[in-house]
Amino acid sequence: MTPQTTLDACQIIEGGCGYTPTDTDILQAWSLLISTGQVWKLQPFYVRNASMLIDTGVIDLKGTINYDIE
Repeated sequence: MTPQTTLDACQIIEGGCGYTPTDTDILQAWSLLISTGQVWKLQPFYVRNASMLIDTGVIDLKGTINYDIE
């Protein structure tokens, strides 16, 4: 499922979405949070993990996923 809102993305990342998210679902959730800039307004957990994903090149600052999991 592709997240549509910040709440959707957070629920997918935290596993509270009612199903077991795939790695792709989780990356799409991070992508949404980064591309909208909402990640920088959330708890430090989100900021740290988004920074790690950006620093390692998995997702860029625009929210583009640069990693193919499948």
